[in-house]
Amino acid sequence: MISHRFRLLLPVALIASAACSGPFIPQEPDIVDVTLSAPAHQVRTALIQVLTDDGYAVQQEDDHNVTTSYRKEIRGPWDGLLRWRFGTGRSRVDALVTATDEQTTRLRLHAQYEGKDGLLTRWEDSPTPLPQSANNQLRLIKNALHLL
Repeated sequence: MISHRFRLLLPVALIASAACSGPFIPQEPDIVDVTLSAPAHQVRTALIQVLTDDGYAVQQEDDHNVTTSYRKEIRGPWDGLLRWRFGTGRSRVDALVTATDEQTTRLRLHAQYEGKDGLLTRWEDSPTPLPQSANNQLRLIKNALHLL
């Protein structure tokens, strides 16, 4: 009787586990490339302020490149362990600020988001949530520059 039930449950378990796994679906990069009518130093200052206010640690490599470390998603003594081991999501931003002339600046934002759902899984590229998306970052930068 037990072996008969086992023979019925085994195929169901295999089908269920195969249904949960699937091929990796590549995500489109979350990139915004715009020209803003503001001087480069004002755009850079607004960019750094917006990213800092959003929980990113900002590093300015040179006059053009601004990068961040992973955003602090959770604040607390166990946040590193929670993100590294159990995961949820983590995001970072790379930006390129280029002056086209004295009053216009080209801004290229690249928001990267990775997610994981368990202890033994790896971080994988995931769709960027709206609050961390490049479009939302651009909206906040324009708001800081009073360009809306």
